[in-house]
Amino acid sequence: MDWKKLSDLVLEGGRVMPEQALAILESPDAQLLEVLQGAYRIRRKYFGNSVSLHLLRNVKSGKCPEDCAFCSQSTSAINDVKRYDMQTVESIVEGAQAAVDRNAKRYCVVSSTRAPSPNELETICEAAVQIKRKHPQLEICSSLGLLTEEKALKLKAAGVNRFNHNLETSENYFPAVVTTHDFEDRVNTAKIVKKVGLDLCCGGLFGMGESLQDRVDLAFALAELDVDSVPVNFLDPRPGTPFHGKSNPLTPNDCLRALAMIRFVIPRTEVRIAGGRETTLRAIQPLALYPANSMFTAGYLTTGGQDYETDKRMIEDAGFQIEIPA
Repeated sequence: MDWKKLSDLVLEGGRVMPEQALAILESPDAQLLEVLQGAYRIRRKYFGNSVSLHLLRNVKSGKCPEDCAFCSQSTSAINDVKRYDMQTVESIVEGAQAAVDRNAKRYCVVSSTRAPSPNELETICEAAVQIKRKHPQLEICSSLGLLTEEKALKLKAAGVNRFNHNLETSENYFPAVVTTHDFEDRVNTAKIVKKVGLDLCCGGLFGMGESLQDRVDLAFALAELDVDSVPVNFLDPRPGTPFHGKSNPLTPNDCLRALAMIRFVIPRTEVRIAGGRETTLRAIQPLALYPANSMFTAGYLTTGGQDYETDKRMIEDAGFQIEIPA
């Protein structure tokens, strides 16, 4: 396939078809740089050479009743992950300073739960009000599980800008990953987020044993939801989870093809390099910036990652620049 022509199609307003998206994932390593160049042309049109940074804070850890097979915070996982109830408003507000200090565009507040309780929602909302008062330029993203419309409206009124709720994988493969709720439950929450006017951050996790077609199906499901941001995670099997001990089928080049495929399918959407990037992309992490325009920095929910200074140097050495919040 001519990858330049495919990127021309997208740049001219055309849409990539599922069979073309699959061809990206099936492309040989010898064509990888051409695939990345095609993805970069699209990325450059909509996002230039800037990279937005996001900082995560785990505000409630290790007490989730859901059985997501990849998650070390599930109560069914047997490990030494820290387990604690919702942090205080003061602690969450203090954590926002770390995001500001690292030039992060967004502060991502994440809770390990099926859905937020009334008290937990109140804590997040009060923290959002105080953060906006102190750091008006800092955007707030919350990830609190399943939402009702009423809860989504409360978050928006408090100043939350974006809500994260990943589909994780295709509808077809979802039952192999989660059994305590359905794919449609996640889709419904995503639709509620869009309905009330919050930005929707919604992505997935690659490397769980899904097929290439499942990865394509996920991308088109995200496109149908009109997502505003796509975090792309790569499985780093955690101790105590059902996926631990299983070999990770992803190569660094597989990861790059997945990111490029997302960029081709959803060209105008923020694409974020998320969990697992350090362990799966390894030495070629900087190439991920050609399709992706966003990344988490300074670690994840239960695992460490590259520190901010290392990420900053990597971004600049690759010829990109950090997007400084206005």
